[in-house]
Amino acid sequence: MFERFTKAARAVVKGAAEHAERGGAAVVTPEHLLLALLDREDTRAAAALGRLCPAERRPSLCAALSDARRRAGLSRADTEALAGLGIDVGAIVARVEEAHGAGALAGDRKDEGRWSGRRTFSREAKGVLEKSLRVALARKDREIGDEHLLLALTTTGGVVAEVLADHGVTYAAVDTAL
Repeated sequence: MFERFTKAARAVVKGAAEHAERGGAAVVTPEHLLLALLDREDTRAAAALGRLCPAERRPSLCAALSDARRRAGLSRADTEALAGLGIDVGAIVARVEEAHGAGALAGDRKDEGRWSGRRTFSREAKGVLEKSLRVALARKDREIGDEHLLLALTTTGGVVAEVLADHGVTYAAVDTAL
């Protein structure tokens, strides 16, 4: 499948692995794919993101991703569902961070040992890559571009899709911007 990726899409995948490495994450996640898309310039996805989530709104988007990471990747819907069961995620996060330090639930704290080799992709990140192929096929495009990765991120559910939607980046909005 990777041979069908455009240069821009390959750069996003490579950038995602670099974001994971810089953050000390063991695996590449959909969040890393989004961060790599946000780094891009002069591509179809960058143009769409520029229209829908201009530079002045990006810190808010990144803060929302960081907040979700602190909650161990739970979406707002997950947090609300647990609250309905009487589970206060905020209180749990506070207790864990009190005992183990800030960001203990983030899952991307640096390991004390040395790690070398390629970062693997999480099941969710692989799902985004597969979904980008389906999006490209549905749009009758021959290659998978970074715009297909962005469209896939908006439809896979979870924290990244939720944060994007909160910032006006939905499948319909991206499709229109493209």
